[in-house]
Amino acid sequence: MSILTKHFETVHNTAPFSKIKNEDYIPAFDKAIASTRAEVDDIAHATEQATFGNTIAALAFSGMPLDRLSNVFFNLHSAETNDELEQIAQDVAPKLSALGNDITLNFDLFKRIKQIYDQKEKLELTVEESTLLEKNYKDFVRNGALLADDEKNQLRAIDTELSLLKLKYGEHVLADTNAYELHITDETELAGLPDGVKEAAAGLAKSQEKAGWIFTLDYPSYVPFVTYADNRELRKTISIAAGKKGYQANENNNEEIVLKITKLRFQRAQLLGYETHAHFVLEERMAQKPVKVNEFLDDLLIKAKPAAIDEFQELTSFANETDGIAVLEKWDGTYYAEKLKQKKFQLDDEQLKPYFKLENVLEGAFEIAGKLFGLHFNEVQTIDKYHKDVQTFEVKDDKGNFIAVFYADFFPRKGKRNGAWMTSFKPQYKKDGINERPHVSIVCNFTPATETKPSLLTFNEVTTLFHEFGHALHGMLADTVYPTLSGTSVFWDFVELPSQIMENWCYEQEALALFAKHYETGEAIPMELVEKIRESASFLEGMATLRQLSFGKLDMGWHGQDPTTINNLKQFENEQFASTQLYPDVVDNAMSTSFSHIFNGGYSSGYYSYKWAEVLDADAFDYFKQNGIFNKEIATKFKDTVLSKGGTKHPMSLYKEFRGQETYSRCFTQASWLT
Repeated sequence: MSILTKHFETVHNTAPFSKIKNEDYIPAFDKAIASTRAEVDDIAHATEQATFGNTIAALAFSGMPLDRLSNVFFNLHSAETNDELEQIAQDVAPKLSALGNDITLNFDLFKRIKQIYDQKEKLELTVEESTLLEKNYKDFVRNGALLADDEKNQLRAIDTELSLLKLKYGEHVLADTNAYELHITDETELAGLPDGVKEAAAGLAKSQEKAGWIFTLDYPSYVPFVTYADNRELRKTISIAAGKKGYQANENNNEEIVLKITKLRFQRAQLLGYETHAHFVLEERMAQKPVKVNEFLDDLLIKAKPAAIDEFQELTSFANETDGIAVLEKWDGTYYAEKLKQKKFQLDDEQLKPYFKLENVLEGAFEIAGKLFGLHFNEVQTIDKYHKDVQTFEVKDDKGNFIAVFYADFFPRKGKRNGAWMTSFKPQYKKDGINERPHVSIVCNFTPATETKPSLLTFNEVTTLFHEFGHALHGMLADTVYPTLSGTSVFWDFVELPSQIMENWCYEQEALALFAKHYETGEAIPMELVEKIRESASFLEGMATLRQLSFGKLDMGWHGQDPTTINNLKQFENEQFASTQLYPDVVDNAMSTSFSHIFNGGYSSGYYSYKWAEVLDADAFDYFKQNGIFNKEIATKFKDTVLSKGGTKHPMSLYKEFRGQETYSRCFTQASWLT
């Protein structure tokens, strides 16, 4: 019997990564899928009268071994993949898609759910039970329960194809990322690069037994190069390479995949009675309708665009005055923005990095979580890891109660996709009198240590760590009955509130004093640098906002209209970017072919969520600012009304409980701080 099909006899029932073999997965999936199907069939064909307990609750707890197995496998597929895992994913995805369809298209099961739903007013349900019932009923209706048999078959075919296309899309992006390297042997071409960046590049070259320096498309390598390298042609070379992921004449081209995904999503929405994919998705979001999202984006565009144009003109003038650059290109933006920031604020990341040793920043996040929510993190070596770089922690509260297992995976490597994300290996839920605690992970791609320096983070990496840690707190502090409503199982335009609010502590002197200490001397970050961080926080904010809006508009362009006549991906992109474009177009580059958030993640028709949640987080943090950033009463209120409740209530209700009706309304009608 495979270890994956048994209860994990490990510390806190954590995944036994070192004992799992690739050949274990497919047999384990086959067994878990069959077991889940049998569980669901038993619920659907039960002879006793349908009740909340024997149908809705039973369904919520069905398939737990499969969910656990899927969490382990697909998290590794993102963070530690290889050719074998990619092939297994291609084999497993259609099976999981078929199972999902078998459940939501099971008419006998739906009839039992509907019987309970039709009498919900007579039932004495808790708020969480009512939410679960409503969610179950809607999920079945929204996923084809009322379709005719031939339409159900169409839906099955669409879902199977989509599951495979999304996987292939992600694999192509990772393959193009891994395939590229900029190998430099002439030291003069490194002019402008900080010593730490050069040392990391030399270390990478040495690891490949090559002379010189190697730069890649991994963020800790790519971002410093385009930020500091004086050689404009090399900045152009690596910038174009980054923009070509999934958009070049090789086996990793994603153009047709993007067109297929968007058209299949549209067909699926139409089949289910929705105008577009965005209409389908947004029905279960705070925004509710595409028109509201577009109005939101357009309103922000009106506010941000004049400032963005002024900033771009200032940046262009600065580049011209500095180096005679007449036309500012995309590979110039970050470079001259950094130089202009240094000139205006006498501040650059190289000044800040010595104060942001990774271990200190992580400890600072832990200490802030302790002050706010009474959490304590203890690193342990008894929990199995999937890679030697992963750190494992036991999380307890002030009373010594076990709260969660926390995994931290910080550095780039070949089998890991770019970016940063939070995920879980096991959700929180309550069953048989036991409050099962979650196993939560954050995965990032930060600047690694070199032979002479520890991992020193840029300030952007610091805020990224706090952002993902905010998501992790949402998962760790979950306190719900049902796993499908636990932690981050909330509307996607609400899920970014806990993450984005945590970034605010990175700008506060009282918080920085806890962890921003020079890695060599232990000296606390000088107040003057803290003030410069605050002053520079809104530097080129108009341009940054316009960039985010461009991504939101591209997302809504693909998903908020009929895409069936779109045949030229690049042309379509340019049309969507027309109102937000500042830099000249790069013919060899495309965004959609590596826009993993919407084509291989859960953000399709939801990329606007980042700006939407920004409105909420500004209002929520203002509550802390007015009463003290470590105000225990407000922190407890935030934990009890937002972080612990998951998806047990509509997010609007949760936010109102935390902040109040009047303030909530104001934060959406007077979002002046975003301009």
